[in-house]
Amino acid sequence: MAAPPVYTLIATDLDGTLLRGDDTVSDRSRAALARAARAGARHLVVTGRPAPRVRPLLDTLGGTGLAVCGQGAQVYDAGAGRLLWSVRLDRELAEVALGKIEAEVGQVYAAVDQDGVDGLTLIEPGYRMPHPTLPAVRVGRRDDLWCQPISKVLLRHPELSDDELASVARAAVGSLATVTMSGPGTVELQPCGVTKATGLALAAGHLGVRAEQALAFGDMPNDIPMFDWAAHGVAMAGAHPELKAVADEVTTSNEDDGVAVVLERLFPAG
Repeated sequence: MAAPPVYTLIATDLDGTLLRGDDTVSDRSRAALARAARAGARHLVVTGRPAPRVRPLLDTLGGTGLAVCGQGAQVYDAGAGRLLWSVRLDRELAEVALGKIEAEVGQVYAAVDQDGVDGLTLIEPGYRMPHPTLPAVRVGRRDDLWCQPISKVLLRHPELSDDELASVARAAVGSLATVTMSGPGTVELQPCGVTKATGLALAAGHLGVRAEQALAFGDMPNDIPMFDWAAHGVAMAGAHPELKAVADEVTTSNEDDGVAVVLERLFPAG
């Protein structure tokens, strides 16, 4: 019988994947990641959250290595507290893209993640944060969103579903930006051509790890490029159908320690 593949890089999404609904990582998942680390595998967070919103979580995980943030637009060095790489979304292009989307579907509500390790999340009137536990600053008008360089724009529509809004946005925006859907109530515009795979490949190269050594976990369509890049993609039980369609396997839900279930099998005790 052939030996199971050895993965030296474990790339995990956060929301809906490694994190439970209360924004915590279970003891079982922590133990499974520690077991994989003892076997020589590195854990790399790959998330849509910007670096400032990831730092507290990395601290609780004891992470001092790299993290891919902002849908791949940022590679953050937790040990040094700095960005190794970042790509900004041109603010004029972002405004044009928003105008094109609103010409098709009427008013949308927008927010932005500012670039940098201390960047803020700004939300315009009417926008509701999909993750109420994450800090955000409400501004008085849309023009205030563009006061500093940004890494991405977050969109919500009062009536359209996420799938509907993402589909319209892709058609309207074209090459102005990359459109992703990363969770309930989270349709985003990011720099054209930038995906989770972009940041993951850069971080993996920095660590000296190849794609065929990578194991990836996710739950939403924004994880599809990461699955395409990695050797093995694992979707959570509650994952979006588009991600399940390209996954190599489906595990249990994030609430049922789906990441740990797979890692315990691939990295047995002893």
